[in-house]
Formats: sequence, C-alpha cells, structure tokens
Amino acid sequence: MNEIKYYVDGMDCANCALVLERSLGQIEGVQQVEVSFSTATMQASGNFDPQALEERVKAMGYQTRPFVEETRLAAQELVTEKQSFDGIFGFVRYLASQRQTAVALWGAILLLLSTPLGLLPALRWIQTMLQVGVVILAGYPIANKGLRAVFVGRQITIDLLMSIATVGALLIGEIGEASTVILLFAIGEALEGYTSENARRSLRSLLALKPNQAHVLRACIDCAEHLGQNGYQGGPCPICGTHETTVPVEQVMVGELVLVRPGERIPVDGMIVSGSSAINQAPVTGESAPVSKGPGEEVFAGTLNGEAALEIEVSKAASDSTISRIVRLVEQAQAQRAPLERFIDKFATWYTPAVVGLAAGLAILPPLLFNAPFLDTPDGTRGWLYRALALLIVACPCALVISTPVTVVSALGSLARRGVLVKGGAFLEALGRSTIFAFDKTGTLTQGHPVVTAARTADCPPDVERCEACDDMLAIATSVERRSEHPLAQAILAEAEARNLTHMYPAAEGVQSLAGRGVRGSLNGEQVLVGSHTLFHEQELYGEHYHDTVQRAEAEGQTVMLVSKEQHVLGYVSMMDTLRESSRTALAGLKALDTRIHTVMLTGDNPAVAEKIAAMAGNIDEVRAGLLPEGKLQAVQELQAQYGNVVMVGDGVNDAPALAASSVGVAMGGAGSAQAMETADVVLMQSDLTHLPGTVRTSRQAHAIIMQNITFSLAIKGLFLLLTLPGWATLWMAVFADMGASLLVILNGMRMLKK
Repeated sequence: MNEIKYYVDGMDCANCALVLERSLGQIEGVQQVEVSFSTATMQASGNFDPQALEERVKAMGYQTRPFVEETRLAAQELVTEKQSFDGIFGFVRYLASQRQTAVALWGAILLLLSTPLGLLPALRWIQTMLQVGVVILAGYPIANKGLRAVFVGRQITIDLLMSIATVGALLIGEIGEASTVILLFAIGEALEGYTSENARRSLRSLLALKPNQAHVLRACIDCAEHLGQNGYQGGPCPICGTHETTVPVEQVMVGELVLVRPGERIPVDGMIVSGSSAINQAPVTGESAPVSKGPGEEVFAGTLNGEAALEIEVSKAASDSTISRIVRLVEQAQAQRAPLERFIDKFATWYTPAVVGLAAGLAILPPLLFNAPFLDTPDGTRGWLYRALALLIVACPCALVISTPVTVVSALGSLARRGVLVKGGAFLEALGRSTIFAFDKTGTLTQGHPVVTAARTADCPPDVERCEACDDMLAIATSVERRSEHPLAQAILAEAEARNLTHMYPAAEGVQSLAGRGVRGSLNGEQVLVGSHTLFHEQELYGEHYHDTVQRAEAEGQTVMLVSKEQHVLGYVSMMDTLRESSRTALAGLKALDTRIHTVMLTGDNPAVAEKIAAMAGNIDEVRAGLLPEGKLQAVQELQAQYGNVVMVGDGVNDAPALAASSVGVAMGGAGSAQAMETADVVLMQSDLTHLPGTVRTSRQAHAIIMQNITFSLAIKGLFLLLTLPGWATLWMAVFADMGASLLVILNGMRMLKK
C-alpha cells in the first residue's frame, strides 16, 4: 500500500481539481484519491506506482511538488507575497508572475492595441491579425488542457467547451468575438485562482506569527576560559552558569529554557518557570484581551509577551506547536468536502457532457427540422450555430462547482483565527443544522475545580468546623485519591494540603477506580472506599448518621463522597463546583440564535446537584443525571434517534464515547490539550463556551451563503439560456456572465473571512 501527498501547481479553478481527481482515480491500483483546489494538494492511497501518478498529473498539464510541513520562514514569504499582490496592480503582478497567466496579460495588451485599428478600414487587416494572435496566445493553454483532459483523462471539461466555442466563432467569421471570449475566460480563470490563493494564504499566514529565532539559556560547556580553575576539568562550567544563545527556533529542544523579553512573541509552546506577564493569546485562542500568566502556567508559540521578561521551559518542538497543529488540522479540514459539495461534484460529472449534447442538438435540429438558418444571416439574425456556441459558454459549471468550497474554506479559516478549530465542511454543515445540544456538566458548564465545603465524622462536634477525627478521615481519603486525576479527587487533595495532612498516611496500594462512582484501595492492609452514597448502598454500607446531612448538602448543589474503612463508614466530604459565567452567556446566546434549540445536561452527578447547577445556568431544557460513561453514550444515542443531529459539548478528555457517538463532538479548552485537538470534531481553544453560539451562527451563515451561491449560479445560467435561444445573447456576453458569476460567487463566499 502506498500513501502519498503532493502539492499540485497549475490548477486555476475548482473544476480543474475535480477533473484531475477523476483522471487519477482511473489509474490501476488507486483505491482512494483526493485533489483539493482549496489547499492545492493531492493525496492518494492504494497499491499503485507513484511514478504513474506523477506522470498522469504532468500529462494533464499540471506539476507536482513534494509536500513538506510549512515553516515559519516560508509562511513569512507567503505574507510578503500576498501583500505584494494586493489590489489591482497586485493582480497585474500576479498575472505576470506565472507562465500560464502571463499569456492572458499579453493577450489583453494585444486586444487593447487592436481596438482603435477598427476605426480605419485600411488597417482592419492588422486588427484581424492581432485578434487572431490573441486567440492563439490566450487560447493555446486552454485548448491544451481541454484536449489533454479528453485524450488522457477521457473527460469533457470547461476548457474544451470554451475552445470549441472559440474555434466555432473563428469559423463563422466572428474573429473579434472569438478573441474577446477566450481572453475574458483566461482572465476570469486567473482571477479565480488569484482570489482562491489569497484565501489559502490567509490561514498559512498564522505561521508567520511565530518568531524565527529563540533566546535559549544554555550552560557553558567545556569553557576554555575557566578550565583548570577550582578543579574544573570540562562539561558545564560552574563559574559561567548559563549563557543566552540565539538559535533558529527549529533547533530548540524540549526541556530547554527560553528567555522571552517584553514585547517579543513567544517562539515555542512551554511552561513559565520564572516571571509573570500579560500574554496576548489572540492568534491561538481568539481572546481579545491579554491574559495574566505566571510560573507553572502554559504559554503558546506565536502569542505576544507583555510587560515582563519570562523564562519558559519548552514542552513541544517548534514543528509540533499548537499554532502549527492548528494550521495543519485546518488545512486537512479544508481538503475534505462537505456533503453538499460532493453532491455538486457528482452533478457536474454528467452536467458538462449533457451541455455538449444539448448544444449539438441546438445547432443541428432547428435547421434540419424547421429550415432555420445554421449560420448568421446578412440581416444580422443569429444562426443556430452561433446560439449553440453561446450556450456552450454560458452553461459552464464554474460558478456552481466553486460555490461551496470557497465558502467552507473561508469559514474554516475565519473560525481558526477566532480560536475555533472545525475539522471539516461536513461538521460545519452538521453544526449549522443541529438543534439539540448536550452538555457535560463538570469542567464544561462548571469550572471543573470543586472545593471542599465540609469534612465531617459522626464524632465531630456540631459547633466545630474542624476536629482531629475529621482530619484523620480526610487524610485516609487522601491516601487513595492521591494518584487520581478526577476533579473531586483533586479537591480532596487540595484540602488535605491546606490542612497539612498530605503525608499523614502513605499512598494506598491496589487502588482501583470505580468509573463514575468512586475509588477503593488498601491502606496498611485495611480496605478503604471513597465514593457516592449510591455506591455505598450497592456495597450495603449505610451511614445512618449522615443521611439527612447528605440529602441537605445535595439539595444545595453540593457533591458528597462517603469514606469507609473495613466496612465501617467514617464520615463524608462535601464539595461544591462553581458555574462558569461563560456558560450562562453561551446558553442564552444559543436560545437567542434559535428558539428551536433544545439543551440537555448529561452528568454523572446526583439529580439534586444537577438540577441546582441547571437552575443556576438557566436555559437548560432537560437534565439527565446519575449517568456513567456508558449512560451518557446511551443518552446521546437516544437523543439522536429522537431528534437527529446531536451536538455533544465536553472538555475533550472525559466522556469520549459520548463525544465520538454524537453528530458533532465539541471539545473545550483545546489549546492545552493535544488529545482534544486530535479527537474532537470542533475544538474551542479557550475554556470558554461563549464561542459556541458564534460558531453555530457562522456555520448557519456559511450554509446560507452556499445556498445563495448555488441559487445565483443556476439563475444566471437560466437567464442567459433564455437570452441565448432567441439569439439575443452574444458570445462575449455569455463568457462575461459565466466568469462574472464565478467571481461574484467567490467574493460572496470570501465574506466569511471577515470577523
């Protein structure tokens, strides 16, 4: 099995990619191939000869380049290049910069020179020669691609239709129209490639935010200046200490210390070791305001340091930084086709041949059946051959094929710059259609960092907040919770640390997690159990002394864990998780977006706590509590069976089965979690739900723009078809309408790039 990926140069429209993809799919052994116009890449897998693919690409008139991960330096060159190509003069420079587009520029110059010559009858032969030159100059690359597609790829393409129309116009003496038609088409194709390349560069330019160099703090090794002093014989110099060394960011290794001065961009992902500063994280998380960070907190490459110097321990290589992963994952997402785009691609496979057949029938049948003129008549009436040629041009599916991908690519790029990573057009489309949103509670709607509100035993005096017995019970619970990453365990450990109880007992042995219910282990040979009162009932451990207290605490929204040793209930620890302020705002935003949206809370916590949190959050329509991981999975499946598309929102680490089973899995806080970035369908880079309503709004806006583009494309073709049949539409009007529609569709789709 071979799996290869290349950049493909020379594609100037979405239909080019579609034709090339179909042609490569015909090669023996190719099981799957995808050519993306949006990212200018080709991926193929199967038992084939890679050389055969490269030769087929070349035979179709395109060139391949090895695919390599974009470096920061290459991204900076892209930004500079993009700036040099901005505006009308930038477009002229773009035309001149490539061989296949330069011919259109020279053709335009020749056509402009020929225009005034028509005013002088004696010089009209020169005008004719110049116009024929325009046809040859601008038409050769187009005809070449069209013929290659027929003979190599066995497909009828837009290039062939345009070539037939141009040759037909020459044969009936419409030389001026022939030159105008082919030139407008060539310039239109160049414009389509130009605008799409701008959208392509806008995402890659994120990489340019990463600094090219890093100031690394390294030990002075084998210091010649101090060798022999104080017994120093080589290795790290004890006299010099660390030196600041400036190196290319690609040479910085994980574990090294990097110095970032005030006002500099952070070159790598890492953890702050020394210093505190306000960090502008907008390129990664989309946050509008700087975030204060200090020792022990994570920072990301490409973000901007504020007012103080920082020493950062590198946690990831430059090529694996968060911002690099964002660009890589979004480019992969852009290469995937949305369901609507796939439908249009299939539609185009039979649409173009059908147009050729219709045009042939239009040219032949009226003269044969109704004695209508085949060629133009002396009184100016358009013959049916001319009308058929106009139909060939106006029926080109350029605008229809590009209507979806340009909008999806723009939307994905716009969301990425706002700190939202969507893994593909299919998920963007599904998110916009969804009206059922299921939310995990702990760590998603709440902070996920509960704090201990009480630790009580039966012997603890009622008027005392803390006693020796409750400290002992808390220390015993700490011994079995010590190695757990669960938020409730972390709350117990934090409280034990605050009371200086962490090392009162050794860590328990044989610790076993009881998913969603608690944990057990052996402490000094005695069995210790920490868990919910449901678990204690299952184990037939009844703490009658705590029944009323536990019920009262849970009614107030607290979570209670009971502690037992050797089948004897010692006491309980109650904890409270606080609601995120962003949760209340996000839920209200979803409801304001669409009143049909139905929100569900899925939690393993008890019903009383769940109802309390739901009341605090507001706009929660349904609460399903006491769910183990498999219960959440079942709840998602039930919601899908009842409503269809279900969006599951979680923290990206827990509730993996439910996230995977949902139509769209949304993970929150992905900037700090490589697992979330890899597994979820949509990643909110911040731990902030307020981005969710905006993402849903963007997905719905993208769908609306796609439908606008499709409707407009079909309407403009229908209108010009009506004008073509009675002979009112000229060839140049047809190509102007076709390419004008394509450009309007592109520009309409690129509105999604705006914030």
